[in-house]
Amino acid sequence: MSATNSGATDEVTVVGGYVPVIDLSGTNTPAGRGSAARAIGAACETSGFFTVVGHGVAQELIDRMYETARAFFELPAEEKAKVAVAPGTNGFYAEAGCSCGEEEAPLDLNEVFVASVRGDDNTVPGNAGAVTLPWEAANQWPEAPEPFRAVWREYTTAMEELATDLIRLFALALGLDENYFDDKIDRQVSTISANYYYPLTIPPLPGQLRKGEHADWGNMTILYQDGGGGLQVEEKDRGWTDVPYTRGSFVVNLGDMMEFWSGGRWVSTRHRVVLPAEGKNQTRISIPFFHIPNPDAKIEPLLPVSDEATGERIRSASTPAEWFRERLAEVFG
Repeated sequence: MSATNSGATDEVTVVGGYVPVIDLSGTNTPAGRGSAARAIGAACETSGFFTVVGHGVAQELIDRMYETARAFFELPAEEKAKVAVAPGTNGFYAEAGCSCGEEEAPLDLNEVFVASVRGDDNTVPGNAGAVTLPWEAANQWPEAPEPFRAVWREYTTAMEELATDLIRLFALALGLDENYFDDKIDRQVSTISANYYYPLTIPPLPGQLRKGEHADWGNMTILYQDGGGGLQVEEKDRGWTDVPYTRGSFVVNLGDMMEFWSGGRWVSTRHRVVLPAEGKNQTRISIPFFHIPNPDAKIEPLLPVSDEATGERIRSASTPAEWFRERLAEVFG
């Protein structure tokens, strides 16, 4: 699947499907931005997933980020363990846990490295157990590969800029002023991670996946995935649908917060990463950027609430900080 470069025209090219490909290269005009917003709004109402090309992030930077992540994960286990996550820190997870949040579910089959956009400003507190929110933890950076920290920070900045542009298009799609969300994300507390799906050396447990089915908690996720395949999104009443790979693209999906902000008119959809097909035991790397608004931003429905259940969920999540505390308490007790 591919999308045509639309240049400076007023119409944004869209390749349809449950996860459409939307070309953003024409969004340098008001008419082009309106066209992109309509395409994004349509996707957000159906699957909550879409793929963007023409986004302005240099392929050279994407490639460097991917190769830097791969080089880290290919280090010996004892080297990666030097930045293993401890209370009050971000860093390396040799076992990623279960993304579905169920206590008895088998572990996801991947390794993860996590950092926060605010993590370099944090220090590990004396009582590290007091850190309860992802953006309060201090980043740990590996010494090897040598450009790791610089490349991650450069890439994270590019993701912040893309997320800002996308949320402005979200505002247009919701019938709001383009800058409506600006003062709600100017102190955003996003996180970024790299997932390493290693080759399987022993048979998986029943029900075990590379990443179990889940929905994201934040505003939106901007995901780079390689061509290894495996990402699937749940299509209502039709089961699981593969998310196609387009070189140089990002997969964007809504998180629960944006679903709430839209009054439930937009959807935060469950997704997963399945095991490789028989005979194809290759590695896979994906790099998600989880966009989280200012921790004290007011989350309130911008459109009439679509149903009573959605209304109840919105009333229980007044700010991102409160929302994350509630979700963490549900998952980890």
